[in-house]
Amino acid sequence: MTERTIDPGDTPRVVALSADLIDRSKISAAFPAAILVRSVVKLSDAVTTNAGTPSAGTARLLVFVDLGRVEDITVLHELGGHIIGFGSHVDEEQLAAAQAVGIEALPRSVFFRRLENGDF
Repeated sequence: MTERTIDPGDTPRVVALSADLIDRSKISAAFPAAILVRSVVKLSDAVTTNAGTPSAGTARLLVFVDLGRVEDITVLHELGGHIIGFGSHVDEEQLAAAQAVGIEALPRSVFFRRLENGDF
């Protein structure tokens, strides 16, 4: 994994929806303070709580979503923050549906490569 060289004040706050232990460990390795949840309801609660946290200052909010865990992708656009969804590269319909509601949708391999390279 590439060493992150950004100013600590610029480190984004991260909330992530994933049930996969390997995915969660990779996200935690890149963003140790990330809040990890396993359901859309908990994701919504975590985003709402962290979007208005006074300690958040001006840090941007990144929301990572395993698209395979979401039945209705349209609910995600209401969350706020910069939403980045990841899913199977063969499920082009799912990736396109996420993009249609304003989500940055990436194949899983691209998402984790960017995560490891510190490109978020």
